[in-house]
Amino acid sequence: MAAHYQKAYFLLSVANVEQLPPDEGMEVAIVGRSNAGKSSVLNRITQNKGLARVSKTPGRTQMVNLFGLDDERRIADLPGYGFAKVPLAAKKKWEKTVDKYISERECLKGLVLVMDIRHPFRDLDKQLLSFCDARGLPVHVILNKADKLSNNEIAVIVKQAKKELAEYHHPMSYQLFSALKGKGVKELQGLLDEWYKY
Repeated sequence: MAAHYQKAYFLLSVANVEQLPPDEGMEVAIVGRSNAGKSSVLNRITQNKGLARVSKTPGRTQMVNLFGLDDERRIADLPGYGFAKVPLAAKKKWEKTVDKYISERECLKGLVLVMDIRHPFRDLDKQLLSFCDARGLPVHVILNKADKLSNNEIAVIVKQAKKELAEYHHPMSYQLFSALKGKGVKELQGLLDEWYKY
C-alpha cells in the first residue's frame, strides 16, 4: 500500500473554480457519472473510508472537493454528472465548473474517469474524453464494480474499452477496478505515482 495516499486529508470545498487555491503544484482530478462509485474509489485508494462522503443518493458531490497529499500534491473530486435528481440549472452549473476546471487548471496532471463497468462509455463520458483529448490531458479510465460481472462479460467490456480509447489522438489508458473488493488499487496507485512524480 502506497503510504503517501494514506496521508490524504480534506483541504476544502469550493463552488467555483475561482475559489481554488493557487494554480501550482500538482493535481489529479477524479470525475465520473454520479452513480459510478467515484467516492468509493477515492476512499479505497487512500484507505480512508470516511475521506469522501459515499452517498446512496447519486449526485451528492456538487462542489469541487480538494484533498491534500502534501504541500505540492492534491486530489480534486469533481462534481458527478448525469444521473443525479437535481434541477437542470444546477446540472448546468456543475458542467460549467468541470469544463472550466479542466480547461484552465494548469497544475492538472491527469484525469481519473470512473465508470460503472456495467454502463461504460455513455455519451457524457465520451464528451469528457473528447474534451480532455482536445486539451492534451491524459485520462485513465477506471472500470469500477468489476466484481458485478462474470469473466466473459468483463472480456466484452475490455474489448469495447480498447476500441473506444484507440480513437483518441492522445494516449488514454484503462483498468478494471472494484472498490468493494480492492481490485486494481495498486495499479491505480502506480499510475498516480507517475503523474505526481513520486
